[in-house]
Order: sequence, then C-alpha cells, then structure tokens
Amino acid sequence: MTMISRVDADWVLDSRALPTVEATVHLSDGRSAFAQAPSGASKGRHESLELRDGDPAHFRGKGVRSAIDQVRDVISPALIGMDCVELEGLDARMIEIDGTPDRSRLGANAMVAVSAALARAGAMVRGVELWQHLAGPSPLIPLPMVNLFSGNLHAKGGMSIQDILVVPVGAPDIETALEWVDDVYWSASDILNERGASRLVGDEGGFGAPTPSSEAALALSVEAIARAGRHPGAEVALALDIAAAHLLQPDGSYVVDEMRLTTQDMIGTIKSWVDRYPIVSVEDALSEDDWGGWHRLATSIAGQVQVLGDDLLCTRIDRLERAVETKCANAVLVKANQIGTISEALAVAARARELGARAVVSARSGETEDDWLADLAVASGAGQIKIGSVARSERLAKYNRLLRISRSPSSPPWSGANGLLR
Repeated sequence: MTMISRVDADWVLDSRALPTVEATVHLSDGRSAFAQAPSGASKGRHESLELRDGDPAHFRGKGVRSAIDQVRDVISPALIGMDCVELEGLDARMIEIDGTPDRSRLGANAMVAVSAALARAGAMVRGVELWQHLAGPSPLIPLPMVNLFSGNLHAKGGMSIQDILVVPVGAPDIETALEWVDDVYWSASDILNERGASRLVGDEGGFGAPTPSSEAALALSVEAIARAGRHPGAEVALALDIAAAHLLQPDGSYVVDEMRLTTQDMIGTIKSWVDRYPIVSVEDALSEDDWGGWHRLATSIAGQVQVLGDDLLCTRIDRLERAVETKCANAVLVKANQIGTISEALAVAARARELGARAVVSARSGETEDDWLADLAVASGAGQIKIGSVARSERLAKYNRLLRISRSPSSPPWSGANGLLR
C-alpha cells in the first residue's frame, strides 16, 4: 500500500489572470502528483462555493490563500496515512470533514484540486493512465461541443446568449471531429475578416459575436459550417448555451438582444431557433429555479434536441433525479468543481446513464493548462465534452489529451453522435 504522507497547495494563475488552487499530493514512496482547480464566471445559485479571500489589496479580493490554508491545515492531516488508490474513500473523507451542503468550509476549489491530484497519484501508483484509474464500465472518447461565438459573461458587447457551439456529429473519430471544427473556426474567422469585424476571442476562445442579434449569429454559424465544406446538421451541428440566469430580470422576464420576453416568449423563441437551425442541444434556456418553465420547454423541444441543465442541476444527483422525473431536462452538465470532487462528478454521470439521460463533462471559463478533465470525460463514459474553442492553450491541453488517449493501444471507442442519441 502506498500511503499519503502530506498534501500541500499553493496558488497559480488561471486563464483569466485570476489565482486558483494547485494541490500536490506527496506519497510515502517519495513520489508526488499535482492538479489545478478550474473556476467559472457563470455560476449557478446551487453550485458549491469557492473560497476566495475577499481582500481587495490582493488580486482584487480573488485571492485563494484561505483555500490553500484549508488544504494544508485541515485536508492534509485528515488524509495522511490513507491509501492513495482509494479515491472514493479519500473524497468521502474530505466531504465528511467539510460537513456543509455547499462545501463552504473547505471550498470546492480546494477540494477539487486535491481530489484530482489524488486521482493522479492513484493512477501513478497503479501504473495506469488517469482515465483507466477512474474508468467506469463503458469509457468513451467523447463528442466535443466547441465554442464558435460568445456573448454575455464570456464576451460582452455582442449577442445576449452566452455561446453558440459547433458539434461535429458526423465525424467518424476524434481526429476528424477536431479537423472539421478547426475548419469551421477558420471559416468563421475569414467571414469576420471580410466584414471588417473583430476576431478577438472571449474567455473560452470563441469569437466575440459580431452582432447584437443572437439569430444573426446563428445564421453566421451555419454560413461558417457551409464555407468549411461541411453539411450543416448532418456533419456539423449547433448547440446553444443560453445562460438564462444572467438574462433574468427582477420581474421574471428576460432581456434577449434588447427585447423583453416572458417565459413563454423565451420558450417560443428557442423553439423557433430549433425549428430553423441545425441545433442539437440547448443549455440553460431558462432560470435555474423555474421548474415549471423548464417542463414546458422540454415538452416543446425535447423530442428534437438535448435539453441540458447546468445552473438548473449544478452537478447534483438530487436535482438531476428531480429533472428527469418531472421531464424538465434530459441531460446534465457535469462540472467537477461545481460539486467538489472527482468521485461525485463520476457518480452524477453514472446516475444520468441509469436514468436514461445524457451527460456532458464540462470545463469552466476560468481554466488552466492542466488536462485532467479529458481523462475524467473519457472515464465517465458520458459521450460528450464541452471544453471551449480550438483556441487558447488551456483549452487545447484538453483536446490534445483526448487525441493522445485516442491514439493509444488501449483507447476506448469513439462516442460520436451516440453521445447525443443514446
């Protein structure tokens, strides 16, 4: 048995120039493994909490010294002497000593960094790849959802909805999928250049939408797919992340592209987009606690597209079960730092499968060069991954890791469109 001798942490900078937690697990045989925590800009009300220092003199209040102290002073003593291979037990120990429903004592940023580092250490000791150490019964190379145009919190100044993504549903493997998406990305760049529009990118590498009209950006996306030589819908489709919680007004209405919409108007607008554009997935179309509205939305479009809950579900099994039972959503976005540990994220993906729902393993807008998310997605068997665009190295680290896994002799099968259809 290889035991944990110490857990340490410190801060590093993420892709938004904010500090985040890097945890290092030291083992009794002298080896060590590290991992870094992501952080989101668009955060749900039911999401586990990060620990941030709140001191305006340091990183504008975004420092993570308090989270680092929790790793060193609380988590490390609790894990010393435990077997580094038993990730579920190690994560369960952290959950126990945190003792809060929202991870507000230890901080989800501290916990997920430690959990991922523990997973790496366990894989190292077993002499297997990280995805193999974490793997459930049916690992898969996942189908990517790739940012093309961004607005809202990811790239202000354009459309109101947060992201339009391209999904290479017809690709026969991950290599072809990324080549097609790359072609679409550069075709979009060419279109923007021809129109004298900015080609600056947002937090996740997608181009800032050159228009305040979400529908115009949808049309532009279809144009980019066609210009890349791909058939819209059959080969490369679209996905939407509405991030409706950030469009919600105090009176319960939504403001979309300077139009004030009721819940029913929102449902009607999204339904019209689904009917007229090659959309295969719609995420967070309504606010996070509007269960009635979500049910009406799903009744309207679930037969056509994936209805994906992020802020609605917050990687929580109880909310996923409620959503499936009440027919409010048929897919869950899985974010490890949104719940706190790798084990819990894997459990949510597994529970979705049991319920006949889908899962999409997701990065955050604040990412790092660490690539453990790719292994998590493969191990989970979710069949879909949402990393960001094919620009910015914190995104490419994960895509390149998927390529390396797919090229290994032990590679699991390619999910392809089955990630959306199963």
